[in-house]
Amino acid sequence: MLFYSFFKTQVGQQVTIELKNDLAIKGTLESVDQFLNFKLKDIEVVDSERYPHMMSVKNCFIRGSVVRYVQLSPSTVDTALLQDAARREAQSTQQMQQAKPNVAPA
Repeated sequence: MLFYSFFKTQVGQQVTIELKNDLAIKGTLESVDQFLNFKLKDIEVVDSERYPHMMSVKNCFIRGSVVRYVQLSPSTVDTALLQDAARREAQSTQQMQQAKPNVAPA
């Protein structure tokens, strides 16, 4: 849930998403869901000569399972908040694991 929460804070920001098929799309993040599917508006393809058929597309939905990288502007990322959230999530995961009873296999 950490990445989902983080990307929700980036809605309205410019992002570049590189797909596993090497297509890179730059646009404004419109929404993201819990499966890390992204919806972009006002898109442009980074390498338009290689993908001319994408020139007319203005909005797109990107399935999370085909995403390789998401590039963000460093000025939009609050690293202190992100580190704190990662620390809290790691602590809660550790506490959940310690709370589980150890049961020997039968």
